[in-house]
Amino acid sequence: MKVLVVGSGGREHALCWAISKSPLCEKIYCAPGNAGIRSYAECVDIKVNDIEGIVSFAERESIDFAVIGPEEPLVLGITDELNKKNVKTFGPSASASQLEGSKAFMKDIVYRNNIPTASYGCFSDINEAKQYIHKHGAPIVVKTSGLAAGKGVFICNTVNEAINAVDKLMDEKIFGLSGEEIIIEEFLEGEEVSFFALVNGNSILPLASAQDHKAVGDGDTGPNTGGMGAYSPAPIMTSSLEEKIINEIILPTTNALINQESPYQGVLFAGLMITQEGPKLLEYNIRFGDPECQVLMRRLKSDLLSALIAACDGQLDNITLKWHDEKAIVVIMASDGYPGNYKKGSIINNTFLAEKKDGIEIFHSGTLLKNEELIASGGRVLGITATGKTVTEANKNVYEAISEIDWPEGFYRKDIGWRAIKLEK
Repeated sequence: MKVLVVGSGGREHALCWAISKSPLCEKIYCAPGNAGIRSYAECVDIKVNDIEGIVSFAERESIDFAVIGPEEPLVLGITDELNKKNVKTFGPSASASQLEGSKAFMKDIVYRNNIPTASYGCFSDINEAKQYIHKHGAPIVVKTSGLAAGKGVFICNTVNEAINAVDKLMDEKIFGLSGEEIIIEEFLEGEEVSFFALVNGNSILPLASAQDHKAVGDGDTGPNTGGMGAYSPAPIMTSSLEEKIINEIILPTTNALINQESPYQGVLFAGLMITQEGPKLLEYNIRFGDPECQVLMRRLKSDLLSALIAACDGQLDNITLKWHDEKAIVVIMASDGYPGNYKKGSIINNTFLAEKKDGIEIFHSGTLLKNEELIASGGRVLGITATGKTVTEANKNVYEAISEIDWPEGFYRKDIGWRAIKLEK
């Protein structure tokens, strides 16, 4: 089977790595890929938002199955276009992709179906948004309605911070059209967890749980990023909590989409806050999390490709997924300055020394090869993954591996997995 993976990040590297182990897989292409993905796939220089280019490549190469990594091409309708050419594609349609493409759309579905979430207001007028903040006070959360690469959420501890966030989004337009409409919602107290499931209609196959670290700095300080690290499983996720999440949050959502004639097919990623009242939905993502995907793939025992095909074919009831008991952790190495302005083009040395260590896999995010040298070409650059019997052990292994890498222009958080480690003591 010829497989096309769309994307260029650590998530897509992890997907290619897992798919390459499947006996069903004959060849993998990745558009556009990166320096690390080249070990598992033939990289083709087509941008993820070049829907026409990807579709014509899939036709030309007689691709049997496509796996869409990032949200942007899904929102642009890549699944619909590939399906028109009879290319079986893992990922939701453009209409179902609005769950992530428009937080206003998502909140409307959630509100109409009594799904537990934060109370909120939706605004396209800057003055009305500011009035809402003055009325409700702080702490409060300000979000873009549209896509912002995981950086469009501002957790504001004061009214001034919230007003500044509104100005940045609606006046300065730091995320362009994505901030023309914004969501302002109550700040929820609790512990965050990432819940993933393969979905076809109202058939749900839960994946392992994970927790990520969004803030750029140690101790969960500083601005939010696309994610600075993650670990799996999340200790807070029990079987009874999983059942509650499926019955009270996931199924009402998938049924609502069926009723709107936009049935969901793909991976559904719910960002949740576990509050004293129970789980509440923060947001939906229509793809695997990055970096959560990296730790899920490290723990998955079963054939990923078979499971993704089953999701497309409506055969999820016939699939049972097996997971390694070991814990997995990923630490992101990022370019200095990220998530703000960062410099591209620095050289990274000695990744091979890190990879020589037992149980270490490195998934590349923003890298390219130039004259046989590994070059940083993005904000998030490498995801170093390790496993262990405990998160404490996995944490020790991952930081030992990172110490081998020579990259003065990079940085990383030193406390990934701290919540789980605290519980293990």
